[in-house]
Amino acid sequence: MNKPAMKMKWIILIALVLGTLPVLSKQKPNFTVWQLPSQVNTIGNSYVFRMNNGKVAVMDGGVKEEAAYLRGFLAALGNQVDVWFVSHPHPDHIGAINEILKAPDDIRIGTVCHSGFSAAFCALEPEYRAAALDFYANLKKSGIPVVDVTEPGLIIQLDQTTFKILAVKNEDITINPYNNSSMVVRVWDQSKSVVFLGDCGSEEGDRLLNSPFRNELDCDYLQMAHHGQRGVSKDFYRTIRFKACLWPSPSWVYNNDIGEGYNTHTLETVEIRELMDSLGIKTHYVSCEGLYKIQ
Repeated sequence: MNKPAMKMKWIILIALVLGTLPVLSKQKPNFTVWQLPSQVNTIGNSYVFRMNNGKVAVMDGGVKEEAAYLRGFLAALGNQVDVWFVSHPHPDHIGAINEILKAPDDIRIGTVCHSGFSAAFCALEPEYRAAALDFYANLKKSGIPVVDVTEPGLIIQLDQTTFKILAVKNEDITINPYNNSSMVVRVWDQSKSVVFLGDCGSEEGDRLLNSPFRNELDCDYLQMAHHGQRGVSKDFYRTIRFKACLWPSPSWVYNNDIGEGYNTHTLETVEIRELMDSLGIKTHYVSCEGLYKIQ
């Protein structure tokens, strides 16, 4: 074989090998996550995961009025929740799980993972103190094993899916205290990653950007902080990399409309939507639009 022919043989071989790389590197997803739809015209935050081996996890769960819908959803998955993550004890995050703790019926919860507040810290938001303390009391009464995370970095593995806690409560932050002590969780498998910001305010967002976990904030899917309004700063969103937005937002929050028309109220959601447009984010999952399934 002459040299030109030999050279062409190697070029073809290399091209064939390189051409298979995307196929070889494509990994089968290990988890499905559902963003549950808003059931009532109030803010809620509810996500359910199912791993390929049947393990189930829940993130928050929404307001108490959404407990019945969540019960039905979990029943379809076998009524077993292996790990239930709670970002912080505002009623729109703990309402449904608190109802289930009081009357589990057929639902079995293996572990609850949260970053529990002290009684003194709960008292910083008097209007929510009773709900938070009631949740903690019912959790203790339930006898369910609890992982109370006091330092970030904890990893929980379910099948081939990894849950990592990137931020926990910080009782030194007394501005917007409950939200700024949201437990932040990164979830990933071989094919995708999701970061759940809970209700992080700008103070916790800035702390995260300056933490050892900064690079782990980059993800495919990002849950918008505080339902997409008055959460982390715009610079936070400009700094990290992500491809799609998860909006746990009822229509009045998403459209900043409490009855006077689009973008007529004082919420900042539309500003954040416009920022997403400027960043080139084109994929949005909004809870007021119905049930979303991500694989």
